[in-house]
Amino acid sequence: MKSLVFAAFAFVGFLMLNSASAPSGYIVGDKAADFSLKNVDGTIVSLSDYKNEKGVIIVFTCNHCPYAQMYEQRIIDLHNKYKPKGFPVIAINPNSPIIVPEDSFEEMKKRHKEMKYPFPYLFDEDQTVYPVYGATRTPHVFILDSARTVCYIGGIDDNAELPSHAKNRWVENAVEAMLRGESPTPNNTAALGCTVKKKPD
Repeated sequence: MKSLVFAAFAFVGFLMLNSASAPSGYIVGDKAADFSLKNVDGTIVSLSDYKNEKGVIIVFTCNHCPYAQMYEQRIIDLHNKYKPKGFPVIAINPNSPIIVPEDSFEEMKKRHKEMKYPFPYLFDEDQTVYPVYGATRTPHVFILDSARTVCYIGGIDDNAELPSHAKNRWVENAVEAMLRGESPTPNNTAALGCTVKKKPD
């Protein structure tokens, strides 16, 4: 049953991915601007707070999306593996709770506590950050280097349902390449997930 449900989500995601218009936002090589967003603990976290890191793994994700849930532990693992090496994770929820109440700030706080996120979980409440990046899905990853240059955009790996069966671990490979002083290859992949839920105009 789980496989049938996942297959249905995957098919819908495939159709959305191929019917969506080309996203605007950052491309590889762009320099990311600073941002300041509210963390689940009530503090304000800025990209500039990470100026002493070798880079940062920014993941646009959320509570409700089945893909975000399937990748949740992998995002935690990425932070635990690469924060000591200078590449921490910053998670950002881009969704409007008007559209998806499960992604409200209060629900974010509950999810953060339940899953024991070791990284900040920020709320793009005014939905001003995700369009600048060009994030269209949850999860959608943007890896920046120490100069805040965008070096990788896309998915975490190529198997949402079965992480052990993933043939291409794009984010891990990208960070490992950057740690060696190399450019990620590939540096742009398709992010498979739920569409970002934009508040009504």
